Amino acid sequence: MAQQQYAQYPSLEDRIVVISGGATGIGGYMTESFALQGSQVIILDIQDEPAKKLIDDLTAIGVKNPPEFHHCDMTDISGAVRTTAATILEKHPKIHGLINNAANDTRMSTMDITLEMWDQGVNVNLRHVFFLTQALLPGLLAASGTSTVVNLGSIAWVVPATGIVPYTTSKAAIVGLTRTLAHEFGPQGVRVNSVLPGAIATERQIKEIITTEYEEHVMSRQALKRLLRPADVARLALWLVSDDGAGVTSQNLIVDGGWV
Repeated sequence: MAQQQYAQYPSLEDRIVVISGGATGIGGYMTESFALQGSQVIILDIQDEPAKKLIDDLTAIGVKNPPEFHHCDMTDISGAVRTTAATILEKHPKIHGLINNAANDTRMSTMDITLEMWDQGVNVNLRHVFFLTQALLPGLLAASGTSTVVNLGSIAWVVPATGIVPYTTSKAAIVGLTRTLAHEFGPQGVRVNSVLPGAIATERQIKEIITTEYEEHVMSRQALKRLLRPADVARLALWLVSDDGAGVTSQNLIVDGGWV
């Protein structure tokens, strides 16, 4: 689990940072990165065992604030998402960072997509981004001047990637959502940005997606001739949530090694 430490941001110490899908992949690395900065991370995920293992590992190395975990199905807006948000706000009235990371890029043929598959794709990749933000807005507004939302997009809709239409459609919509929320709540001291990763070599991607042929394809498109890792995305999120990024809002920042 141990990762190389880069910049340290004193402003992140003791800040409350909520991360959806924070148990594994990019989200898991973000949980680790913020915890190592001294932030109080709150993980929302349906993967109980990976979340508990991550918390145990971080506790074992002595992070100041071991992460909290809430089992939360991000597609259940009326139930899990709103109930969990209310529980978080009861304990933590101020929310300094919200990382809307939970997503699923399951491959599917366009001709095979049913209405149910479409709705599921939009629900897991887009709908919760708005409704979790909405539910935690009282806490974000309470931390006015130090609160930031980071929405995870993707370059998949820019490239564009094929075979994942619900995913690319949802990720494109996140750009509009980000800019709208940034301008609506900027005057009240809440910043909102999106981060668009490229091909990131998470454990799942390495197992299921990254073949020799795929890696050759990525290298032929990227300016940087190396696979990007979750750390490349997490370090940008740290900066955005910290006071060092205090002048940045309504932006879509790309981490793709120069693909786009």
